[in-house]
Amino acid sequence: MVVPCSPGTCFLRCKGVRVKQLRHFFWVGSVVLAVLVAAPMAATAQSQGASKHASAKKSTTEAKRKAVAKRSARVVRPARPSDAMRAGLHGTRDPLSLRSSVAYVVDQETQEVLFSKNEEAVLPIASLTKLMTALLISEAELPLDESITITRDDVDTEKGSTSRLRVGATLTRGELLHLALMSSENRAAHALGRTYPGGLDVFVEMMNAKAQLLGMQDTRFVEPTGLSSKNKSSARDLAVLVDVASEDELLRDYSTSRAHQVADGRRKLMFSNTNRLVLNPSWEIGLQKTGYISEAGQCLVMQAKVAGRNVIMVFLDSAGKLSRLGDAERVRRWVESIPARQQIVPVTDNRTEPQATRVL
Repeated sequence: MVVPCSPGTCFLRCKGVRVKQLRHFFWVGSVVLAVLVAAPMAATAQSQGASKHASAKKSTTEAKRKAVAKRSARVVRPARPSDAMRAGLHGTRDPLSLRSSVAYVVDQETQEVLFSKNEEAVLPIASLTKLMTALLISEAELPLDESITITRDDVDTEKGSTSRLRVGATLTRGELLHLALMSSENRAAHALGRTYPGGLDVFVEMMNAKAQLLGMQDTRFVEPTGLSSKNKSSARDLAVLVDVASEDELLRDYSTSRAHQVADGRRKLMFSNTNRLVLNPSWEIGLQKTGYISEAGQCLVMQAKVAGRNVIMVFLDSAGKLSRLGDAERVRRWVESIPARQQIVPVTDNRTEPQATRVL
């Protein structure tokens, strides 16, 4: 049954509907207005945030660019010329086109000189010094199991080089000797000299006395590591040192060891050989030592068996980190190609003196 609507009632009902509709429209309008007002503000904030991000990114990129430029400047900076380079020895030609300024190859049994190039030049010898250090320690027959602690006195103040042996680390004398020969560890070598009976000064005196005793007239030492460019010798003298040191079984074993691990408290430190030729099965190396400082260039001495004969090789001031190894390979192939005994004569270089040699 439909209830009739009076004019008053209908008006009220219709008015209520209109009020509700107006409220709805007002609410919707408010929302739309809020959105319209907020959108530009959000866009502005987003734009400002993007601008700040872009600015920060640009700043970071600029900082990275400057850092790269700074590193590049360090890389391209010309290296300090070695003593041999300043003396013009790099210009000396030789039949094997060696990259070492100085080369000297001797038959250890007969003392026959197989190859020579600037062998009388007296130059810095870098860590080849450690061969004399090791020889004195071994001949002194000091207890190899005696513990020695690395101190601040062993820290390099000459070149500022780093070391994995921290101040306070305690190793045995035998371990220090092993690391000095195999890995050319400077703090190890210095600690060996420092703890020698009488101290470091006495040890250096003994180094020079031993050199004189062996007839190494061109040789002088001022410290046991080779970091000082004042440690100097000639290839001819170094061949004498290698000859004597190769007779010491301990020095042979330590210098040709591939790797060695030592304990520093709870830490285990693995050291490897600085001469990768000891890893090459085609080489039969009895004794070796590498060396490098800027004044000396890349250096290498070895005693090895080549073509059935024991040969001593000395390379000083090689241009490039791997060039000394390349020179050793060239010399080995050359020795393998010649008869057991050959006469050699000087080869006069048109540009520099002294001379290289060639085989007839």
